[in-house]
Amino acid sequence: MHGLRRLLAAAVLVAPLAAPVAMAGAAHAAAPAVRIRDIQGTAHISPLNGSAVARVPGVVTALTGNGFWMQDPRPDKDDATAEGVFVFTRTRPDVAVGDSVRVDGEVAEFRPGGGSSGGLTRTEIGAGRITVEAHGAPLPAPVVVGAGGRRAPGQVIDRAHGNVERGGAFDPRRDGIDFYESLEGMRIEIRDAVAVGPSRHGEIPVLPAGGAGAGPRTERGGILLRPGDWRRVGDANPERVILDDALAPLPGMNVGDRLPGANHGVLDYGYGAYHLLLTATPRREAGELAREATRPQRRGELAVATARLDGLNPATPPARFTDLAGDIVTGLRSPDLITISGLGDNSGPDDDGTVTADQTVAQLITSISAAGGPAYDWRSVTPRDNADGGEEGDNRRNGFLFRTDRGLAFVDRPSLTDPLPEDPPEGPDPAVTAVEPVRRGGTAGLSLSPGRIAPGDAAWAGTRKPVAGELTWQGHRIIVIANQWFPRTTQDQPFFGRNQPPSRPTLWRRDAQARVVAGFVRSVQKVDRNAKVIVAGELNDPETSAPVRTLSEGTGLKALAAGLPPGDRYTAISDGNSEVLDHILLSPSLRRNKHEFDVVHRNAEFAGHPDDRDPAVVRIAMPRK
Repeated sequence: MHGLRRLLAAAVLVAPLAAPVAMAGAAHAAAPAVRIRDIQGTAHISPLNGSAVARVPGVVTALTGNGFWMQDPRPDKDDATAEGVFVFTRTRPDVAVGDSVRVDGEVAEFRPGGGSSGGLTRTEIGAGRITVEAHGAPLPAPVVVGAGGRRAPGQVIDRAHGNVERGGAFDPRRDGIDFYESLEGMRIEIRDAVAVGPSRHGEIPVLPAGGAGAGPRTERGGILLRPGDWRRVGDANPERVILDDALAPLPGMNVGDRLPGANHGVLDYGYGAYHLLLTATPRREAGELAREATRPQRRGELAVATARLDGLNPATPPARFTDLAGDIVTGLRSPDLITISGLGDNSGPDDDGTVTADQTVAQLITSISAAGGPAYDWRSVTPRDNADGGEEGDNRRNGFLFRTDRGLAFVDRPSLTDPLPEDPPEGPDPAVTAVEPVRRGGTAGLSLSPGRIAPGDAAWAGTRKPVAGELTWQGHRIIVIANQWFPRTTQDQPFFGRNQPPSRPTLWRRDAQARVVAGFVRSVQKVDRNAKVIVAGELNDPETSAPVRTLSEGTGLKALAAGLPPGDRYTAISDGNSEVLDHILLSPSLRRNKHEFDVVHRNAEFAGHPDDRDPAVVRIAMPRK
């Protein structure tokens, strides 16, 4: 269940079990007659919230399982007052699209997600009586959104600070959150829409009018999120329109696909965003977007990449293993080292005490070989059961895939080849033992390899711990750290929420994690200030964010994504906003070498692909010592 369906399934209002439907001439409650614009007002909360209303006129524009939308056929000239509203009937309403009705009931504000949610409300009438006065009335003309009609503000969601539901200026011309509120419940028309994100969970983010006037755009047809600091949102692209399949099926779409002509729907709010619920399935015109492939590494170049496995386990459909193998072999050209995040244990989400992942790894390595890739090996630290967050029993972990046929070697400490006594003493548990830098061979090495960074630190409570590995490449000793920092969750308030700027509590969790990793890197550099260090993986924040800056401060680490052209600077698409969430950072000692960084766009822009992140790869020229 998704989109408006989630919203309606969760709706709980004080209303009769069924809304009686009467024909013209029925008695009405002795409440004052009002129009929809009086109910909507020029604010996010109705001025009549909690009040009884009677004989509210409208034409039914769309139906759903527990209510309908209606719109006033005689609008005023004030664009700030919406002329549409949802009528909540609890059960399937006994009206039809095109019915001219009058509604008695009580005005209410429904907040999807409950009272503690940071989202906005939807203004509704809890129906007490519905009077059908005529059938077959013409539908009110839709409001065209985009070029040739009303244009959403291009950058600003809200200029003020505070709770938008408690007053302040209401300016649909300048604030995106007010622009869409002023259209709540109304018929909307978008023309020649272009997708700026793939179809996911029944939703498609689009730009009207082929994206005319919107920006900045990616090189492949998306639209870039330009983040601000913690005090402001930045440019979250309020010109995006999120299509929802709650009323009609939507086609699967990739970035750059188009919906030619005019499409109509009603504008609704649910779970942190305004959604346009199309009332008919649109026609899709496919674009020409192709999955990218990077160039292969050359002799003397070390290729290091990222890959997100998102809970891969032996029960995962074989096609998923095939897709991942294709990303590694075809897209990334079989890099020397891949930092892996999110590999699941042998029993996947079954909470049966299993923590080992050798079967998952074997199946992945076999798939890579079947795709024509080289033989890969694997290193990680097995976690304790249900200690690293995520779904119970999943036991996802970070680690390394590496090939040894081009000169790369993983340094195991303790050595996997050391002879063991017949009855070895019980040693420290690597899942909870912190790795430390030590001096080896004139530079920095690790006390454990692979080893976890500060696994007991509170920053990692209930999350996956970073894993450090020591490797050698043609005489060079390198320390690589694989990461999967705390993700964005529903703890974070939405862009289109009541609090502006929205609170981002998970950002501070990631900033705390950045401090731990940065402290470890600095301890390595105390052993050898020229130590070769790579930090890679899911940092889940853009290159300009506080956590990524925290990681760089005092370490000299640099996020390589910052050097890409802006139109190529993204690894993920969130509700149509393209942004960098996956990173590779190099220490100064490595960055001085000639290097080339590439985000390989293979996943984030495509519908039906199980992964929503693009991998990245850096090729570093490292001549033999």
